[in-house]
Amino acid sequence: RTELALRETMSSGGAEDDIPQAERKTVTDFCYLLDKSKQLFNGLRDLPQYGQKQWQSYFGRTFDVYTKLWKFQQQHRQVLDNRYGLKRWQIGEIASKIGQLYYHYYLRTSETSYLNEAFSFYSAIRQRSYYSQVNKEDRPELVVKKLRYYARFIVVCLLLNKMDVVKDLVKELSDEIEDYTHRFNTEDQVEWNLVLQEVAAFIEADPVMVLNDDNTIVITSNRLSETGAPLLEQGMIVGQLALADALIIGNCNNQVKFSELTIDMFRMLQALEREPMNLASQMNKPGMQESTEKPARRENPHKYLLYKPTFSQLYTFLAASFKELPANSVLLIYLSATGVFPSGRSDSEGPYDFGGVLTNSNRDIINGDALHKRNQAYKEMHCLHPGDLYPFTRKPLFIIVDSSNSVAYKNFTNLFGQPLVCLLSPTAYPKALQDQSQRGSLFTLFLNNPLMAFLFVSGLSSMRRGLWEKCQDYLRKINRDIAQLLTHSRSIDQSFLQFFGDEFLRLLLTRFIFCSATMRMHKIFRETRNYPESYPQLPRDETVENPHLQKHILELASILDVRNVFLENTLDDY
Repeated sequence: RTELALRETMSSGGAEDDIPQAERKTVTDFCYLLDKSKQLFNGLRDLPQYGQKQWQSYFGRTFDVYTKLWKFQQQHRQVLDNRYGLKRWQIGEIASKIGQLYYHYYLRTSETSYLNEAFSFYSAIRQRSYYSQVNKEDRPELVVKKLRYYARFIVVCLLLNKMDVVKDLVKELSDEIEDYTHRFNTEDQVEWNLVLQEVAAFIEADPVMVLNDDNTIVITSNRLSETGAPLLEQGMIVGQLALADALIIGNCNNQVKFSELTIDMFRMLQALEREPMNLASQMNKPGMQESTEKPARRENPHKYLLYKPTFSQLYTFLAASFKELPANSVLLIYLSATGVFPSGRSDSEGPYDFGGVLTNSNRDIINGDALHKRNQAYKEMHCLHPGDLYPFTRKPLFIIVDSSNSVAYKNFTNLFGQPLVCLLSPTAYPKALQDQSQRGSLFTLFLNNPLMAFLFVSGLSSMRRGLWEKCQDYLRKINRDIAQLLTHSRSIDQSFLQFFGDEFLRLLLTRFIFCSATMRMHKIFRETRNYPESYPQLPRDETVENPHLQKHILELASILDVRNVFLENTLDDY
């Protein structure tokens, strides 16, 4: 291919013999690097998606070749313009691949700093208009490359909470799609319009807007900041376990999604990450040769993001995480999925008798239904039952289930005596609460952004920045008090305390208790199924129904002028 490219490109520049040897070598070297980079990039698809070790050396080699290629085209741009006919969209294509590499490196490592690197390459493409000439060429496949670049850039901006950039990109993408479908009568028009609809719904998923004085929207980040998790008091006896790995699973019907991320998955992954720091200060630009170095601070837990997995996919990733879990570490499983209820009556009450949550079926649903009707004595096949997780309780396991059948996981048994906690969502929400399920679950919103969830259940849809920050400060105080309630409790199950040494799990546990206490005090949350539950059960009087905590919640409601939404009589004994 290289020889062919050479002959084609050089023939346009006059007789081959007229070309100086050095320039000929420049073009040959460029063609070699370009071929090699494409070959390595395509090979990334064949790497196993699970397991944390096998892929690193291959990624390293790919980064190295792209680094060389990027620098080479910068140094020899004029020769490549004259002798090779290098086009700006081809440079854009190289930059886009580097952006994709950084994004995939983030997916593999969960290190948010790589998102910043992906963003800087994607931004450069837009600022330098690398793709601007594509529309003049009569090649629809080039335009599709440009559209895909936009979609990838939007994902990175969403993950970095750069919502103002997202809105600009969506407008540009919309214009590009219109131009594309107008010029080429293609069959993928519907698909691209669906991409636009998905991202528009994704941007609008938050139920509450925080506004500056000039009415612009404040972008709030929900990653763990330095002051995020309540600090441990001296002398608090908690476990030394660290959250090392997480499976984030999304399989809800009809929930807002973009690029294989449901809004619940998106919120939960941010609750398990620290604020990104910029790698640029530690690296040479474009920075790839040193990108395998880890920033000097505690890492984020590694994550697998599984959108609508089948049972076998889910089990494969779970087994890989379990196998690679280091000593003194915790595996977190987050399930946001449609509930699957038992089809027949069962006399026994075992771990396969309560249903569970949906796993994806590769067959069409009609066959699935027929299978159920065939024999009600059989258990549901496309379902993750509590019993399916039993083998993995040989190591510390922290489970969060957000589902209409979350209570199936209340019937857990701790067989091996390892730390084990399940946080379970309400199975139904009050009818009076406007149905928001399409825009993400209220329970997950409490775990990701408790103040926004509190405002939503209080009937507020917008708020001034100053008041928002005042409430956030008060919420930090509430979290500190919840942490004390937990660690001072005499009857709490030890599993909770064994997980409490990890910042991420500490924050999730305190937010869970805040969520549960808020719902129990709320006037319209009156049925048991409206409340979160846990396994093992928390001592209510010391945690979710503690009068000291209830007083705090009423004070937060007073700051917001929504005290009338909550019951006061719970405080009679205070």
